[in-house]
Amino acid sequence: MNMKKIMSLVAASAFAVFALAGCGGDNGAGKAEAPKVLKVGSSIDFPPFEFQDEGQKEYQGFDMDLIRAIAKEMGRDVEIQNLGFDGLIPALQGKSIDLAISGMTINDERKANVRFSEPYYQSGLTMVVREDETAITRFADLKGKKVAVQIGTTSAAEVKKIDGVEITELNTPADCFMELKARGVDAVVNDRPVNDYFITKNAAKGVKTLEEKLTAEDYGIAINKDNEKLQNDVNAALKKLKENGEYDKIYAKWFGAKK
Repeated sequence: MNMKKIMSLVAASAFAVFALAGCGGDNGAGKAEAPKVLKVGSSIDFPPFEFQDEGQKEYQGFDMDLIRAIAKEMGRDVEIQNLGFDGLIPALQGKSIDLAISGMTINDERKANVRFSEPYYQSGLTMVVREDETAITRFADLKGKKVAVQIGTTSAAEVKKIDGVEITELNTPADCFMELKARGVDAVVNDRPVNDYFITKNAAKGVKTLEEKLTAEDYGIAINKDNEKLQNDVNAALKKLKENGEYDKIYAKWFGAKK
């Protein structure tokens, strides 16, 4: 074998070794390639689901913790983009994000444009009463009672539909709870997450949330209409988090222990 052939074989062998090394997913520095990034859109203005406290770098909230846990279960990293709520579905349709999580209600109009995960949270209007209250156990018991609601909210509109209720409209949920504790009203009606978060965050004593919901709506994770695989992967990860108790830990952090 002449020298030219020998050199050709050596060069070919070296190239083959280099090519095989590249196929192993090595980035050239002896480290495995990073997981594919999951691009997530959210409107970061809806505490306790998504918000950003002053001085905090990362976005916080129930949705933020949940989507990070889902991505981890899928073996992927997360890149969260702060978008206007009305821009989330167009961003999914344009494929600039992979999914959206933002306290988004699953409804037929949205389902015509995007896929949804299985529901991960059921919202709706709930009622808070004093812990020693026994006469009020459901919304039907509010006739002849005084109820505090936040002015301009859906809770105010819905409670006004109940006959015989004396309504006090106040500026904030905190004002409503203060009025309840001062015995100025018999009950407070608000969105479920608002009630649960306020009680948990403030470690409120002497009050309790009743289980009945005046209205109910499911929140889901929105996904591009064409991406059935991602929908299945998200559902599988969400199912696993509910089975292993991680979902309940995240829920308890923001809303207290599940009833």
